[in-house]
Order: sequence, then C-alpha cells, then structure tokens
Amino acid sequence: MFEEVDVQEAIKRSIQVEKNARDFYRLGASHMKDDQAKKTFELLAREEAEHAKWFYDIYEGNDIPDFDAFMAVDPDTDSDWLSDLEKHLMEKLTVRRAMELAIEKELNLEKSLRQLADKIADSRVRDVFLLNAESTHHHYELIESEYAHLMGMVHETDIDTFVRE
Repeated sequence: MFEEVDVQEAIKRSIQVEKNARDFYRLGASHMKDDQAKKTFELLAREEAEHAKWFYDIYEGNDIPDFDAFMAVDPDTDSDWLSDLEKHLMEKLTVRRAMELAIEKELNLEKSLRQLADKIADSRVRDVFLLNAESTHHHYELIESEYAHLMGMVHETDIDTFVRE
C-alpha cells in the first residue's frame, strides 16, 4: 500500500499549494462584484491559510523559518492556481467563471491529497493530509452551494419550498 514518499518534501509542497490556494481566493475576492461571492472567497482564503499552517506545524525542515513571513511573500503567478485565474482576469473575471475555477481546483486538490495520503506510512502525517482532504471537500461543497445560489438554481436553504409531501 505505501510507496516510498519523501514525506517532508510532500509536506513542504503542500504548504506551498495551500499558500497558492489562499492567494487564488484573495485575488479572486478582490475582483468579485457580488458581496456574497466575495465573502465566500475571503472565507476560503482564510481557511487555506489555516491548512498551510497545519502542514507547517508538522514540517521538520528549517528552510521555512517563519510561517507569517512565508505567507507574506508575493503570490507565485506561475502556480497552477494563479495562472488560470490570471488568464480569466484578463478576460474580465465573472463570478460564474471564478466559482467554476474554484470548484475544479478544489476537486483536483482533494484527489491529490487523498492519493498522497495513501502513500504515507506515518499515521500522524497521513492524518493531516486526510484532514486537509476533508476540509478541501468541504470547500468544494461550499463553493458548489454558493455557485448554485448565484446561478439561480435551487439552493439547499430553499429545499423545503420545493419539496412536495
């Protein structure tokens, strides 16, 4: 079941991925016109920073001496997360497209986290990856719900209105 994985390198990469996700949501929020979508992206940005901290707390390397300083570094515009967003900003980012990008990114990240967790023998580290995957799935559900609401689809808070006995 377990392959040889350089756990510390995987953790370090995960810190960077979470920072990239945080930067994605912060940049997306700054371009949102819809207040609820903006609040959703701001919430997701804060949660991504929390995820980065989870990984930072179990990272044993000494090349990231200060978490806050690391998080304050300018966004990596070449990252997977930001390169897609940058393309759409050039085309006038719409709330709909930002939400679609976020859904896609969260689904891909959850899958990646679960695949990596399956390769890690250290249960403490594996549990951090699985907890992050669960939180990432929660992000997906939150974005999907907000997307449905913004697109005029039936929202789960309106379900009683549409259910017949």
